[in-house]
Amino acid sequence: MSDPHRIDQDLLQKLVYDALVWSSLHGLVVGDRNIQRSGVVPGVSMVHAPVALLPTSFPESHWKQACELAPIFNELVDRVSLDGKFLQDSLSRTKEVDDFTSRLLDIHSKMLQMNKKEDIRLGLHRSDYMLDEQTKLLLQIELNTISSSFAGLSCVVSELHRSLINTYKKQLGLDSNKVPINTAVTQFAEALARAWTEYNNPRAAVLFVVQHEERNMYDQHWFSLILNEKYPFLIIRLRPIYITTVRKTLAEISAQGKLQPDGTLVIDGEAIAVIYFRAGYAPTDYPTESEWRARLLMEQSSAVKCPSISYHLVGTKKIQQELAKPDVLERFLDNKDDVAKLRKCFAGLWSLEESNIFKDAIERPELYVMKPQREGGGNNIYGYDVREALLRLQREETNEDAAYILMQRIFPVVAPTILLRDGSCHKDSAVSELGIYGAYLRNKEHVLVNEHAGYLMRTKVSSSNEGGVAAGFAVLDSIYLT
Repeated sequence: MSDPHRIDQDLLQKLVYDALVWSSLHGLVVGDRNIQRSGVVPGVSMVHAPVALLPTSFPESHWKQACELAPIFNELVDRVSLDGKFLQDSLSRTKEVDDFTSRLLDIHSKMLQMNKKEDIRLGLHRSDYMLDEQTKLLLQIELNTISSSFAGLSCVVSELHRSLINTYKKQLGLDSNKVPINTAVTQFAEALARAWTEYNNPRAAVLFVVQHEERNMYDQHWFSLILNEKYPFLIIRLRPIYITTVRKTLAEISAQGKLQPDGTLVIDGEAIAVIYFRAGYAPTDYPTESEWRARLLMEQSSAVKCPSISYHLVGTKKIQQELAKPDVLERFLDNKDDVAKLRKCFAGLWSLEESNIFKDAIERPELYVMKPQREGGGNNIYGYDVREALLRLQREETNEDAAYILMQRIFPVVAPTILLRDGSCHKDSAVSELGIYGAYLRNKEHVLVNEHAGYLMRTKVSSSNEGGVAAGFAVLDSIYLT
């Protein structure tokens, strides 16, 4: 794709204006964090989502590779989740130094003691990759098993870029057919609806577990819109039964939730069939014991959890590092070709207990990223801060090293882009991260859904280490196949 920095000023102004109008008309929006006007309904004010003005070039061969990996990762998550001993043993040292992981493991342990079985298992995952410029390999950053966000807005970004390309096709010299159609939100909503059907209580609702004052609520409301409008799934006495959705914080669930003798979760008088977590992935989501009570209550219920506590734990950094060890994947996957495909995308991952890697990271910190058991962006350690952190751990001789892993630093291709945020645009050099969504649904021995389910492209200025859109580091983007 040609250099977007060479677009003349007149065309740039038209593109920006059209992009802003299109975003407003089509729901490509987020909550306005700066709104303070009286009389405004809390959580409803909006601004356009931060986006790249035009899509980012990406090799079609690597795009196909990433899509093919999604069903394999879906199956891997499910199989690892069933091995409670593996999860507990792998995270045992992390538990000693990370309170958040410890609390999650305690809930998981309680479920093991109860012999709690999750017959219906729903996973809405996202595996994130970067294309390493040095090796030309597509390497995995992380696997998200809880609150895999932006399935809603990422679809709208793809349509924005296709619209702009079609409108200014002659000036831009681009082909909109090279921007893949993104169906992430539809496929995720269909998986949620299928799980609701499998639960087999037409009067029960789908619960969205959300954060207080959620800024990214419109991404979530796309799911509710599709579930509420697209599905009369059942016809009872000639009347269609629609799927209803409710939104509750962990605190509200703690205050309003009750568990019936048969395991049914009832919140504010309404039975719950499926629980979809868009909160609960970070320590800040649990400011009091009430939130932890809510998490345990939901886990004890018969509702379909997305994710269950075991699926949640599979997505931790430490488990990612454990799965990269020799012969571990073979413990969970039988197909040798599938194992080889996963290994090809694994970046280097190490425990801080590996003395040779620990020493090398001190000597060459620019080649490593130090990752704690945290989600949501802004938590990783880069560059010479890696050296300082490792030297501190060495001096203090504590077991805090168990709270971190070391990962090979990936050096992605740097490309020119135009970033659009808060109504204004600026040109910069940027790098991109491709997230591939995966949907998985199983009822006992029957796999009902296992598929690649759309994508998320995030682009950030090349000088930024972190990549979260909601955290303010990146913008939403789409891909242009080359």
